[in-house]
Amino acid sequence: MDIKRLTQTQKLTISGAVIAIYVVVMYFTQSFAFGQYQVRIATALYGVAYLFPFLVVPLGLSNLLSNLLMGGLGIFDILGGTVVGMIASGCCALLGKKRITHWAVIVPITLVPGLMVPIWLSMLLGVPYIALASSLLVGQFISGIVGALLVKALSNIWKEH
Repeated sequence: MDIKRLTQTQKLTISGAVIAIYVVVMYFTQSFAFGQYQVRIATALYGVAYLFPFLVVPLGLSNLLSNLLMGGLGIFDILGGTVVGMIASGCCALLGKKRITHWAVIVPITLVPGLMVPIWLSMLLGVPYIALASSLLVGQFISGIVGALLVKALSNIWKEH
């Protein structure tokens, strides 16, 4: 099926499925998604916006839901995570629109959460920014690679252009 010919109902269905997948993946990986090296495999889904740009807001909402249900660090983490999710997936959508290689999604999936989340986490946890950023960047790099592989696999199923 051609991505550009999706109906509003199909887009809504895909959005709901992606939100559900994100939250479920976060639930089952929370033991290492909230640790020192936050390997949030669910954030690999940000890369899907490369193919489906309408997922930018649903991916931000996915982050909001997971932080609300599992995060425990309050309103700054909930709202900050929402913004980070939309910025990272928005960057992936822009890469797709510009037809830049799918491997490029590694960059926003790694750098946006890896550099932005420590801004408020350092204040909330009393840990230096550089210590948090370096550990988050390691975990997010893994998610970035998974995101690029996911985009590649989905682009084999869905027509990109």
